Amino acid sequence: MLQPTLYRPFLSGRYEVAAGLFRLGVQPIPWRDDGAVEAHTFAFDETYPAFVASKAAAHRRGLHEYAGEANLTPDLRLATLSFLATTIAAESGGVVTWDGERLHNALLGWTVHLDLRRGTVEHLSRVPAPLSELLADIHPVNALDVLGLNIQEDLALIARGPTGDWLAATHVLNPQHWDPRDKLGRDFLGVHAPVAGSGPMNATAPRLVDAVISRGPFVRFAWGIAMSDRLDHHPAAPPDADRHAQTRFDPTGAFLRVERQTLTGFPHAQGALFTIRPYTYPLLEAVASPVHATALTQALRSMTPEQVAYKGLNGLIPDLLPWLDAHAGTLF
Repeated sequence: MLQPTLYRPFLSGRYEVAAGLFRLGVQPIPWRDDGAVEAHTFAFDETYPAFVASKAAAHRRGLHEYAGEANLTPDLRLATLSFLATTIAAESGGVVTWDGERLHNALLGWTVHLDLRRGTVEHLSRVPAPLSELLADIHPVNALDVLGLNIQEDLALIARGPTGDWLAATHVLNPQHWDPRDKLGRDFLGVHAPVAGSGPMNATAPRLVDAVISRGPFVRFAWGIAMSDRLDHHPAAPPDADRHAQTRFDPTGAFLRVERQTLTGFPHAQGALFTIRPYTYPLLEAVASPVHATALTQALRSMTPEQVAYKGLNGLIPDLLPWLDAHAGTLF
């Protein structure tokens, strides 16, 4: 498998809460060193085992804390599941195959018969495989659960009806300090209202939801600084060093966490699929040049106090910014 792509969304030198949509397959990604145009929804790379292990731990701890449905329509369920099964197989590099009824994962040792219209698991068989032990005690509850466990991305479904939009389903097993249960059934404004600085984006909610459903697919990026590379930071997950009151900035234990998010619309089903793929890079790797360190410093200094607090940086900023300034100087 390939190494994870390194994204640096902070290179703009500003921290912004905005749609920031790039057209998949059309617009280059400036946060990549090579500025390549990306067309994929799902990325299978050498961190795949870590994602499977993390998702299995969340599933084991309590799937209901991470996944659920809220008035998911049959049309949107079928459209989403069909897209997922077909695209996962196409983009997995041969790891996953799909024949319209059976999904097979050579690394997990799973062969699963799915009914996409009903969203059910009809039969699951297991054979020994390189990663089969990671999911040996996991019993998927439905087709979305099966498909979510086969990929590194988390999943959310956005629906739209005569009275507005709402979050119709989640399978988010690696959230970054938020609870998927708080978002289910809420509209765009309700989902994003807690995000510091989201006011201007929220003001365009109707147009943005329409674009996502009717004009995609798109890709966007979000980022922050973390003091742990653990993937799952659900509020109910066991605590670790990230956002712990006693944690202070240490460059050797700091990480840049980037979320690559894609949005694929299904106009005929009045909804869209939203994927979230977290990437964690050692901060020393993320700021490998003076340009990187300077841009990150500028982006962090552009944050409002509310955004600093929302991103959990209050305890880190006093040491993080001077370190970045010094680091930029030593890299010349």
